[in-house]
Amino acid sequence: MSSEIIGLTDWLKTPPGEYLLAWERERFDQAVSDIFGFHALQLGLQEIDTLRSNRIPHQWLASDSTQKTTVNAPAGISNLSSVQPQSSRRVALLTHSAALPFPANSLDLVVLPHTLELSHDPHATLREVERVLVPEGRVVISGFNPASLWGLRQQRAHLCQRLGFGELFLPESGEFIGHWRLRDWLRLLSFEVESAHFGCYRPAINNARWLGRFAWMDAAGARWWPIFGAVYFLVATKRVRGMRLLEPAWKDRTARVPAPAVVANRHQIRSTASSSSSLTDKTNS
Repeated sequence: MSSEIIGLTDWLKTPPGEYLLAWERERFDQAVSDIFGFHALQLGLQEIDTLRSNRIPHQWLASDSTQKTTVNAPAGISNLSSVQPQSSRRVALLTHSAALPFPANSLDLVVLPHTLELSHDPHATLREVERVLVPEGRVVISGFNPASLWGLRQQRAHLCQRLGFGELFLPESGEFIGHWRLRDWLRLLSFEVESAHFGCYRPAINNARWLGRFAWMDAAGARWWPIFGAVYFLVATKRVRGMRLLEPAWKDRTARVPAPAVVANRHQIRSTASSSSSLTDKTNS
């Protein structure tokens, strides 16, 4: 898997890669800025800081590659509060995407920037994310869209390589996962998709000048062919059946108790009536 990540890292330094990173940075900043909790995890793609606008106090960066910026992860973390960030609030981990060193129901936010495409087993990675997320926790996913101009050029390049010529436009990573296919996977794991966005509608070209000339296609594509962007962006929430979160009591509602009604004793009423009648007879006589 390290060779695949190196391929993606090199590709992100190209003009289309920088164009993609600029769009994703803005989208990640908007998505995670209003997500709160105690622990957040970014899994993969260290070239982009997806949690820079998030205010969760404990942030984790997990990677499958051996890089100088990462440290070895503990064998197992039973108590997240026992591990504190070394510098600022970021802890780097070297782990496996399908076997995260976190207990179940312990993370409030997990960000997957192109992680499922680079994983050898994206199903296992997504199941592991579901395990470590707390109920109502969120997962943010970005990935290449195979139903786009970039995806079509990549498929044509694969066909040309089988014939002995041509080169790939996108990095040689795992199989690209379609948008609707990923939504089906999330639904099977009891995730509810909150929002979905597409971006990067410019043609699949490597020249920075020509990419700039086609800048008008971003606005046109978002309006006229939104689902054909080169990259998609999903935000989903983990739902747990039978669980209802307690909401804060913003208003102190006091139950109204009806005032007790005075009910007269019927025996007392009879005696009072008889006394009144006898008193009236004596007065008349």
